[in-house]
Amino acid sequence: MIVDDPTAHRSRWHWRTLDDAAGGLALDLGLYAVSATFAAITAVTSTLLPHRAWGAVAAVGYLLATVTVIAQLLLRRRSPSSRLSGLPARWAVTGLAWATTTLLPLAWQSVDRAGGRTDRAQEEVLVVEQAGSRLLEHGTPYLGPDAIAALPPGEQLMGYTPYQPGMAMFGLPRALLDTWWTDSRVWFAVGTALALALAVAALRRTPATTDEATAGQATTTATHRRDSALLRGVQAATVLPICALTLATGGDDLPVLALCLLALAFAAADRPGRAGLAVGLAGALKLFAWPVALVLIVWGLTRRAGARVAVGAIGLPVAALLPALLVDRDALTENVLRFPLGHGLVTSPAQSPFPGYLIANALPAGRLIAAGLLVAAGVAIAVRLARRPPRTAVATALICGYGLLAAIALMPSTRFGYLLYPLALLTWAPALHRPDGTPTAAVADERSGRTTSA
Repeated sequence: MIVDDPTAHRSRWHWRTLDDAAGGLALDLGLYAVSATFAAITAVTSTLLPHRAWGAVAAVGYLLATVTVIAQLLLRRRSPSSRLSGLPARWAVTGLAWATTTLLPLAWQSVDRAGGRTDRAQEEVLVVEQAGSRLLEHGTPYLGPDAIAALPPGEQLMGYTPYQPGMAMFGLPRALLDTWWTDSRVWFAVGTALALALAVAALRRTPATTDEATAGQATTTATHRRDSALLRGVQAATVLPICALTLATGGDDLPVLALCLLALAFAAADRPGRAGLAVGLAGALKLFAWPVALVLIVWGLTRRAGARVAVGAIGLPVAALLPALLVDRDALTENVLRFPLGHGLVTSPAQSPFPGYLIANALPAGRLIAAGLLVAAGVAIAVRLARRPPRTAVATALICGYGLLAAIALMPSTRFGYLLYPLALLTWAPALHRPDGTPTAAVADERSGRTTSA
């Protein structure tokens, strides 16, 4: 017999109460107002020039969204049923906010950079575009250790490409044509938007059962709640400042994140093969997707579909690695393994003051202690997966979110920006609930088993 956790139900109820306040507009207002403040502070205080440029534009975009939501709240008080304050209107405001806080500053910086400005992109943009050029010319996006050592000391860090080979595809347009729209950030944005659009479509196409279709108002309420949670998940992956800033100035993490969200959406829609392909594409871009792939494979095993998930989740990253491995194995090892592990010719500049970084730098044998804590966290998650494997997409998203949060906190070298992964995954989880009365295959199997045993 399965006993529900009353604590989980209470916490979900409290979140739903907050999220539903004023039809969701109250939390929208808080999101945009706080984001406007963050962008304004960034514009004034950031030591990174691309970040300052983003903040100057994004602050206006967030302020515009804030004023719009205030108008919606006033309209809702006068006419609670007005369509201008309903869910479709909230989607429209989210789209406007993303356009003004992410796409506009991204395009602006890309145009300025094409015109000769050298302070309009983070180093990740240059690294990915150089990787695309190397892939086109040499068949591998990586420089070998000898080639990196031959660079001037100040340029050796830029010689590394600490991504999976698939990331170089976003640099190919720049290798073919030097103009503003071939900036790799433009293609990061295209990939992100496409993956999120597919994720929304997959979740909205979740079919209703015959019983649910006759449930009338209950079905409408459940579907509306799911769509509202979906909007909140999209906001977390687009207009949340940590995501908007990252995409506008650097961007390489956003298509990886969006593909992981797409994989979870396919899992919620009972499409294990497609879930494997989506997370496999993410894993062919960056290592951050590999833990998500592992948890999704375990989820697939609970549904007798582990092989279908694994074909894409493992096959695509391996297929992306093989050409680089055959062309120059030492270059692949130097960039993908030695450098991220801290054994390259230069060290990673990722030094955000999370616990792992502080322990590594403040205690004797700190790096070993931090590494031990990271391994312990990994073992704990592995035990959790073995003893209680996730049977739903919601549980899968929560394990991925909390697992990545623990990993980021304990890694000796990390960045604040990496928090976008756990924040978006945890916010995405409520959107993965099926509308009431629509059982997943796992729940259906469980019900069938109880009926048989009875």
